Amino acid sequence: MAHSVGMLGPECFDLKKKAIAHLHDYSFMDEIPTIDYSLLFSKDHNERAKSLEHLGKACQEFGFFYLINGVEEKVVEGALKGISDFFELTNQEERSGYLKKNSMDRIRWCLRSHAGENREHLKIVTHPVYHFPSKPDRCKDAIGAYLKGMHEVELGRIRRAAFNLYPPSLQSKGSIGLAEHTAPGFFVSLIQDVNGGLQMLSHKGNWITVNIPRNSIFISIGDHLEILTNGNYKSHIHQVILDNNEVKRISMATLHGPSLDTFVAPALGFIDESHPPTYRGMTYKESLELNGFDEIDVQSSLIQLRMPLSL
Repeated sequence: MAHSVGMLGPECFDLKKKAIAHLHDYSFMDEIPTIDYSLLFSKDHNERAKSLEHLGKACQEFGFFYLINGVEEKVVEGALKGISDFFELTNQEERSGYLKKNSMDRIRWCLRSHAGENREHLKIVTHPVYHFPSKPDRCKDAIGAYLKGMHEVELGRIRRAAFNLYPPSLQSKGSIGLAEHTAPGFFVSLIQDVNGGLQMLSHKGNWITVNIPRNSIFISIGDHLEILTNGNYKSHIHQVILDNNEVKRISMATLHGPSLDTFVAPALGFIDESHPPTYRGMTYKESLELNGFDEIDVQSSLIQLRMPLSL
């Protein structure tokens, strides 16, 4: 794993204090936990051990968390500026050149405005070759720097990224920006320019609004980590609501997973007589295409991969 990258600003020190406090208190079920990436590499053995334990509990008892000290603040801000520039410095006719053509698309654009979904989005394949629109030219480098930073955090190979533009509520044709779903992969990382909109369904069955603190990246567990851990870590349903959007909102979600030919199944360490496999194995590529979708328009196949309960 890469070592930590320092972040700027007093907000980071407050988040660091919160992350350290969480090391000694696991009763954070009503508050999204904060993980300090730098503490995972602390020279203090006890602090490092507690940090790893805290990360495990955050994954098992929550399923999502805020990450600090993972990517430099200026890199994150540069990526968000790059996304904003793409939507603002190109016109819709230029962007429509990336409408779906076939399953081999490496860049794909779409605009949806109806009761079930209200967003404009661009999806790109980032591995093994990083694809990005030719205009605006400076955007590619800014987003590439962020992808490089997230790659060094080592949550899994970044195969795909999606850039979303959600309208203000007054301009939408319904309250839903993006309907309920789970995401494939090991992890999904998210940055956004304006808080509000994204909601996660907790273990308790409550919708939690994600308000990402400055200098933080939101991380959630994906379907394939749930499969790998035989359900010990859960991929949580999430949605985007526009009711309180007073201005447009931009976000970038990156999908972290294994190589396409990796066979993903419950690991032996999570299986015994009392805990038989609850998911069937399949290559990562096969699972991404299970619902008739392709590598860039991925959809969850978690329900199909769950094995029926034996009576």
